[in-house]
Amino acid sequence: MPLLPVAVAAAALTAVLWEGRRRSWERESAASFPVGDDGIIVGAQSIRLGRGGAGLLLLHGFGDTPQSMRALAESLHAAGWTVRVPLLPGHGRTLREFARSRAPDWIAAAGYALAELRGECDSVSLVGQSMGGAIALMLAASSPPVDALVLMAPYLSMTPAAARLARLHRAGSLVVPYIRSAAEHSLLDPGARRAALGFGMTTPRLLHELLVVVTRAQAAATAVRSPTLVVHSTQDHRIPPAAAERAFARLGGRPKTLRWMERSGHVLSADMERDEIAALVAAWLKLHAGAAPTTGTQPAAT
Repeated sequence: MPLLPVAVAAAALTAVLWEGRRRSWERESAASFPVGDDGIIVGAQSIRLGRGGAGLLLLHGFGDTPQSMRALAESLHAAGWTVRVPLLPGHGRTLREFARSRAPDWIAAAGYALAELRGECDSVSLVGQSMGGAIALMLAASSPPVDALVLMAPYLSMTPAAARLARLHRAGSLVVPYIRSAAEHSLLDPGARRAALGFGMTTPRLLHELLVVVTRAQAAATAVRSPTLVVHSTQDHRIPPAAAERAFARLGGRPKTLRWMERSGHVLSADMERDEIAALVAAWLKLHAGAAPTTGTQPAAT
């Protein structure tokens, strides 16, 4: 049999199998994470707490939603801050919408939320987790600077295997529609894992978009001038301690502090040490943010 027809048939069969697998995983995701009338997964909506005074913008991680930071947001609001946690584009909707999203849109949406908060509050600080930490770093490095910066397991490096697939995403996308991301290791608390609304899946092209964020954040790290707190866990399966320490060394913020957790995974704000971390972040912000929070901030719709 001539080689060309065989190659064409093989390519057609691969395309059929690819499409079948993609649809199967999308149906599985839709069953696990039903969306409401607003097109957003139930419980994954943006969070708005308070109005005026000292503001905090919290940014969630890659493939995750504001739900992962709700406990931290509510704790910081109770301590006196106005808090915003926007749902980034493509996140918290359908798996197919997530697969279509792009790094420039995530970064632009975070920048818009920061500008909006600046218009509402007397001072503004940033708290970012995982990819949200990388985006927060980029925003903090721009002008005008934020009062303070908190980075929780900031995603400032990528494993060699993930980076290789990200760079070869066009070829990888031909044979791998979705990739499971070992999400069970991101949260070591079983209850928090059951409540999580993150997809736990990605695609080769999305890894490329994540690499764009990582690369831009690495370039911006030395330009940060805001006081910076970095929180990492020794149990983080995505960012080894050595990589975290190298990233911390590049940060230009002064003063800067690195604090280690011992019993949590990657999603620190929702894991085993969430209460300890919330207290640590609140105390650090009260010490280093430009304006101390005042109690009794006006409530706002969540």
